Amino acid sequence: MTPAVIQLAAEAAERRSAEVTDWGARMSWVLGLLVFIAFVYWLMRQGWKWRGALQSDLPELPAAPGGLPEHRLALTGRYHGSTTAGQWLDRIVAHGLGVRSRVELTLTDAGLDVVRPGATDFFVPAAQLRGARLDKGIAGKVLTEGGLLVVTWAHGDKLIDSGFRSDRAAEHAAWVEAINLMNQSITTEGAER
Repeated sequence: MTPAVIQLAAEAAERRSAEVTDWGARMSWVLGLLVFIAFVYWLMRQGWKWRGALQSDLPELPAAPGGLPEHRLALTGRYHGSTTAGQWLDRIVAHGLGVRSRVELTLTDAGLDVVRPGATDFFVPAAQLRGARLDKGIAGKVLTEGGLLVVTWAHGDKLIDSGFRSDRAAEHAAWVEAINLMNQSITTEGAER
């Protein structure tokens, strides 16, 4: 062999790339990452269950009575959750109130019927309604100013804010007006007695 051939063989050997992937180390890192993610999800679930245990003093949610009167307003949209009134980050998770879902709201003279496919339905009697307003956020959901219909109601000894967003946001103002007028008439009726 000539020196030129030996030199070409040496250059060819240098150009060959080294093994890049250490599969054992890579699989260890991937497995470790998956275990870490599973642990974080487990911690989040435990926190949710702990919050539910803290709120276990909240009474069961009332169901809609049979034969509701003619509805004043109805809407379909999203239920975004419930919080302690005035504390928009204090989510209530007891009795399924923390579960986001689609919603069908119906306002009648008897109260507010909340039908949530895939989650617990509930009914807020008219006497328990405290008011409604437009807001921009509730625990875990922030929208544009006035993008969320927030209904305040009493349940047990606690005031609760529940957040809804209609498929047609222009309906929100009519809901605020109707619930506040309803609340005003119930309050004045109670004062007259």
